[in-house]
Amino acid sequence: MINPQDHYEHGLALHGHKCPAMPMGLRVGAAAMNALGVERAKDGQLLALIELGEDHCATCFADGVQTITGCTFGKGNIKKLHYGKWGVTLVETATGRAVRVTPKAEAMLANKQTEFFKTYREKGVPASKVPPEVVEPLVTRVMSAPEEKLLTVGALFKHVIEPRPHSFSSLVCDGCGEMVVEGYARIVGDKKVCIPCQARLTGATE
Repeated sequence: MINPQDHYEHGLALHGHKCPAMPMGLRVGAAAMNALGVERAKDGQLLALIELGEDHCATCFADGVQTITGCTFGKGNIKKLHYGKWGVTLVETATGRAVRVTPKAEAMLANKQTEFFKTYREKGVPASKVPPEVVEPLVTRVMSAPEEKLLTVGALFKHVIEPRPHSFSSLVCDGCGEMVVEGYARIVGDKKVCIPCQARLTGATE
């Protein structure tokens, strides 16, 4: 069984400040991994589909998911779906077995009613500036709450993954002289250029 407490210090080191969202990501990721009976991904053994969007509260959640599952933006095995939600679908890529886990709405709402949010975060105070005595009880509550009170773990299902091999082909942009992956290069006249150089040379945007 994956224990989220074993990954908390690593998640905190990655994330940089204490808040309830990163630990919630740890809890969701652990529950998904335990439901599937899988270990942390060293390569692309798992795929995480996270429902976060942009510019809203609790996107720190993603760092907890990355820490515990090993699905990272660098490895390319975590994708944002831009739903503005906190669900995570974790997929075992070899078999397509998948599970969706999401924090319970009542747990999220309870967190938002705390001093951490009302007195500090909603008034623009950075999470790193919130007093420890305010944030610590909230982190402890998220990390220690019984799973059935905190999360909804769905039934296992099959998720079809379209194979997309990594490209190792690249070239030097004729405009800026920097390396660019071949599939992202553009042709402008007799030059092979990167997307920013294409925009500079033609006024085009992509």
